[in-house]
Amino acid sequence: MELNDIQKQYINRKLENLKKSKFRSSFHLRNYMIDYIKKKGLDTVESHCHDFIIKKISPYPTPNDGKQTPMKGHPVFIAQHATATCCRSCLKKWYHIPKERNLKEKEEKFIQALIMTWIENEFNQKR
Repeated sequence: MELNDIQKQYINRKLENLKKSKFRSSFHLRNYMIDYIKKKGLDTVESHCHDFIIKKISPYPTPNDGKQTPMKGHPVFIAQHATATCCRSCLKKWYHIPKERNLKEKEEKFIQALIMTWIENEFNQKR
């Protein structure tokens, strides 16, 4: 997903704010996740990210809200916890996105861009 400069700056500010949270800043990609990204490629990981958002975060009512994102396994899951995009409660707290409706397309795109920026930053630091 291509972002303009203003979108990149906004996402980078959000990521900087998340680093101030002891909990959010404790998440990092593990070596097996780096290997997974190298093997599958960032485009495939982004496709998975899109699917997870559409199926698990976007719909209202959100199935298993607060429990739908595992704490390990896929790089996107870790990124969701690191970026507070793991559930609708976190989206409401951190981004003021209401829980009581489906996500709008622009919100889905923002979440995807935020997650993928975090993953790319982590990936570039560790490879």
